[in-house]
Amino acid sequence: MKRFTHRNEGFVCEHCQATVPEAVGTCRNHCTQCLYSKHVDVNPGDRAAACGGKMRPARLELKSGLPYRIIHVCQKCKFERPNKVTEDDNKDSLMTLVDKF
Repeated sequence: MKRFTHRNEGFVCEHCQATVPEAVGTCRNHCTQCLYSKHVDVNPGDRAAACGGKMRPARLELKSGLPYRIIHVCQKCKFERPNKVTEDDNKDSLMTLVDKF
C-alpha cells in the first residue's frame, strides 16, 4: 500500500543552487528552474530513502486523463519516479524535455 506524507518545504536546489519556494496547492518535489529532484523518498513525502542522489529530469510522460509528468532518474542508483509538472516550472527547461517525449 502506497502512503503519502504531505510535505511542502522550500529548499535550495543542489544542482543549480536556485532558491525554490514552497508550492501553492501541492507538494514541492523538484526545482522549478532546472527541474532536478533529489532521491529522498521511498513513498512520496516520507524522506525515508537512504540514497540521497540527484534525480535528473529525463523525459516527459503523458498518460490519458492525467497531467504531464517529469520522469526523474536517480544518477546514483538509477531509480525512476514520475513527478507532476507544476504551473511555475521553467518553460524553457520543460521544452528541453519535449524533444525526448
